[in-house]
Amino acid sequence: MKSIQSRLLIMLLIFIVLPYFLSVFFIYTYTKNSVEQYELENSREQLQKNADELEQYFDDMIDFPYILYRNPDLFRIFKNGFEDSIYFNPMTMEKSLETFYLMRKEFRQIRFYIAKNNESFTVYNAMISTHRYQPNFLNQDPIKQLYTSDSQYLIEPPHPLENYNNAAIIPKSDKTMVMTFHHKIIDVLSKKFLGMITIDIDLGEYARICNNLVQGDASSVLLIDSKDRVMYANDRALIGKPLPADEKQRLDGNRSRHDDDILLSKELSGSLSGWKLIKVMSSQDLYEDVRKTAYTNILVGIGVGILGLLMIGIISNRITRPITRLSSKVRSIEGGNMNVPFDDTKSDEIGHLESHMKDMMNRINSHIDREYKLEIENRKNQFRALKSQVNPHFLFNALQSIGAVALRSNAPKVYQLLTTLSKMMRYSMQADQWVRVRDEAEYTKAYLSLQTERFGENVSYSVNIDESILDMTIPSMILQPLAENFFKHTYEEGYSNAHLSINGEKQGNDLCFTVVNDGPGLTEEELQTLWEHIYTPPYEGTYSHEHIGLKNIRDRLLLGYGPSAEMKVDSNDGLGFSVSMRIPIKTPLGMIKTYFRKGDEHGESTDCR
Repeated sequence: MKSIQSRLLIMLLIFIVLPYFLSVFFIYTYTKNSVEQYELENSREQLQKNADELEQYFDDMIDFPYILYRNPDLFRIFKNGFEDSIYFNPMTMEKSLETFYLMRKEFRQIRFYIAKNNESFTVYNAMISTHRYQPNFLNQDPIKQLYTSDSQYLIEPPHPLENYNNAAIIPKSDKTMVMTFHHKIIDVLSKKFLGMITIDIDLGEYARICNNLVQGDASSVLLIDSKDRVMYANDRALIGKPLPADEKQRLDGNRSRHDDDILLSKELSGSLSGWKLIKVMSSQDLYEDVRKTAYTNILVGIGVGILGLLMIGIISNRITRPITRLSSKVRSIEGGNMNVPFDDTKSDEIGHLESHMKDMMNRINSHIDREYKLEIENRKNQFRALKSQVNPHFLFNALQSIGAVALRSNAPKVYQLLTTLSKMMRYSMQADQWVRVRDEAEYTKAYLSLQTERFGENVSYSVNIDESILDMTIPSMILQPLAENFFKHTYEEGYSNAHLSINGEKQGNDLCFTVVNDGPGLTEEELQTLWEHIYTPPYEGTYSHEHIGLKNIRDRLLLGYGPSAEMKVDSNDGLGFSVSMRIPIKTPLGMIKTYFRKGDEHGESTDCR
């Protein structure tokens, strides 16, 4: 037969947990698609904008040599040659060439070839090289290709800077990556070939245009020409080289997915016809925020499920508790307990039944001899006393057995945690009201060690206690609750970078302890409310259970030492939280004795009040 708890659990799964996780799934799917559509649309707009900028930039580079036709001095050099021109003026020509070179900042080298004299010279850093006779100039591969074609220009893929004329003005150390533009110079009227200009430019300007598409490490960009040569890429090793076959296959198509990447491609037009500008985006980075939101919702769902289980436990407990309690009372009577209390104040069926059982037990007990009952009670008390001694020993022995198994299983960390837990349990059960500073510090360190295992190695704390006070006595449990309060308001609430500092020293005739952390602080209003709760005199007024630990420590200090003991709480202007305690070494009844007996685990102290 199914229990009430199991039925409520099934209802929770059907009506709360399952619908919630289904909604999380649908919201995640919808959000993911929305983000993808938005990012793709935004990327397409950027791609179009940068494609237009690239086309404009390359059009400017291609049209730039036409300035020669408007400069009579330079154009006459191509038309008449150096020696045959009656208008030849060396100073004017040199100035015109320097001006031509300096018109664009990305120019690295310009070569001029004069067809009439089969001579060429270069301009580098606004310096002009000597003329060089080159009868086989037009037989060079890229030059021949342009010369025999109907095109007016040719663009070479990026390559290291080349010293065309072996000119002394170009240092051998200059290996700058450049893109080369070759232009024909033709007499417009006669259509006669006059010469050729070769311009080498830095990649920086058009690389900047391409990099406008790149957003951090989540995306990359490629610019390839009509012959599938890489004109620019984030991966410098690809620039100037043919596109690898596997990359070409991966990039085929206007938009596709490969290896969790999203590819967007824009084919350029005009003078860059056949070129492609490609943006590659990582879907992992694109959906990072969406996944974080989904994980948060899942964690919330788990929390809702846990709360639902607690709710089921509470409801079922409220329903079945009276029956369970009555059954327990009957079993207690069977065990010989004849003085089981019955609640006959309720008016329901269980209350009526308890009332009858109470009358029955009263009649039975009236027939039992008084001395016999006293003897039974005495035996039970003895048994309970023995049991209270056996159970802790049994628990410690069990922990030691588990620790031994951990050691045999090569799990020393588990053994260390069990040992720490055992020490803490022994301290909490056997420590008297007054303990040594040493014992309180060790207990607190054991707690911090367990919390380190819980929250990982990022837990940051320091415990600095002056050795001169280790054997002095203080009330127990005044440091560990403050450490516990630190984890409650920092690591358990998501502040994983907070640091806890516990310090103790002797100042004059007082022991001073400070517990400081740099976690979340309190507002002035919250701090004022906290002061009102903590500084309420013991057993007077009311205070919030949220601050019961701090309140308990201060009340015990006042009861043990009177007004000479102090405890101050501050929020360090909202940048953390600190608690400082000042405990007198001498009390009105005399100096607190230290522990001298060797081998005593906790030691003893005189009455410190």
